Amino acid sequence: MRFGWRAISGPVLTAATPLLAMLFDRFIPTPSLAPSLAPLFVCIVALAGALSGFASAITSAALAVIGAALIVLNRSGVPFHAPGDLVQLGLLAATAIGTAGITGLMRERLLGSFAAERQSHATAARLSAALDQVDIGIVLLDAETRAEFINRAFRDYFALPDEVADGKPPFIALMYHGRDTGAFELPEDELGTFIAQRMEMVRTGDATPINIALRNGEVLRFVCAALPDGGRMLSYTPVTDLVRHTDAPARADYYRSLRDPANRKLIRYLRVAE
Repeated sequence: MRFGWRAISGPVLTAATPLLAMLFDRFIPTPSLAPSLAPLFVCIVALAGALSGFASAITSAALAVIGAALIVLNRSGVPFHAPGDLVQLGLLAATAIGTAGITGLMRERLLGSFAAERQSHATAARLSAALDQVDIGIVLLDAETRAEFINRAFRDYFALPDEVADGKPPFIALMYHGRDTGAFELPEDELGTFIAQRMEMVRTGDATPINIALRNGEVLRFVCAALPDGGRMLSYTPVTDLVRHTDAPARADYYRSLRDPANRKLIRYLRVAE
């Protein structure tokens, strides 16, 4: 038992209670004072167990029994002149010890739960930080297809503001955001069908990989994985270098222009490299 105000508060209160009671009884005699203090003793034992654990609680329980015995001796002047005194002390001892054991156990379990929860939050924070470092877009959906986590890569690919991503938007909202910002390299009349197909894949947990071409020239391989809790993990892996080499050579300049829409001389660098 660590010594501190939490550890000593219960025993100190328990020891002070019979002393104050005997002092009070000296000026204002009150019959059957020890039994009337039994609920207070039990409450103090429970408080000691909640504050510091089993060691403080059992110490308080022992002091409560000793204090009750002192009160009886102070009143009668002879050791336990009535059988009822022994019965009352026995009941107090059993109740106080039981309370000490229960509150001590509950406190240990509660502290263990808090420690496990803190560890879980720390692990989740480290995992979140790690996923923000990869270039694969990751979106975790719950069973209702609301985004519980969106990593940095996905936000960058689709120009998704942090306030929107952190608001746990539904997957359909993410698709509409990509449509409204012109992220997809698709004709306007095909966007509705494209979004409907992606929604159906997520709903059914279809793990078939597909390639999604973005208007900035990037190509992402989309995969939907069903999770045991009914949620979904969506991954967007950049595969531009693996896909664009199969495009028609006649459209090479067009694809290069898509990769450099701001005319940042990237085309010249690419031609030098080629």
